[in-house]
Amino acid sequence: MKNIVIFGAPGSGKGTQSDKLIEKYGLNHISTGDVLRAEIKKGTELGKTAQGFIDKGNLIPDDLMISILAGVYDSFGRDHKGVIFDGFPRTIPQAEALKQMLDERGDRVAAMIELAVPEDELMKRLLLRGQQSGRADDNEETIKKRLVVYHSQTQPLIEWYKKEGLHHHIDGLGELDRIFNDIQKVIDNI
Repeated sequence: MKNIVIFGAPGSGKGTQSDKLIEKYGLNHISTGDVLRAEIKKGTELGKTAQGFIDKGNLIPDDLMISILAGVYDSFGRDHKGVIFDGFPRTIPQAEALKQMLDERGDRVAAMIELAVPEDELMKRLLLRGQQSGRADDNEETIKKRLVVYHSQTQPLIEWYKKEGLHHHIDGLGELDRIFNDIQKVIDNI
């Protein structure tokens, strides 16, 4: 089982590369953003709570995210090939909680793949995505807040995963196929 944390700032290409990994390796995918947007669309209590945090550019509380994640993870059954965690963990306490949740199931994270993209490129990608998708959180003010949150709360995970021996740095700028080939080399060697 290859559980992969795909990691990077908003707009770094996590979703795009996850789609390619799903197709190539038959992995399951948990995008916390997609899960939360689905709950918001359904108008559930979780969705309403999440919307309040998202609208302000803040992260969802850890205990709420872990319980959501555990439920989705368990829904795949015991015989899956692995899961791509996309958009989670975003803090060291979340990484520790994910490790514990997987340990309780006899599983583990096999690799953390960091997609590194310069901030000016992230801004361009997110503004374009907002124009194309109509996502309300892809506007300049909210993007800037999300990047501040990423640098202050999320980026320290790189060092945490290095200490765990699971970190793999990938240059996320350039041709999609080259980026994907670099990711494949990591996955094929774990």
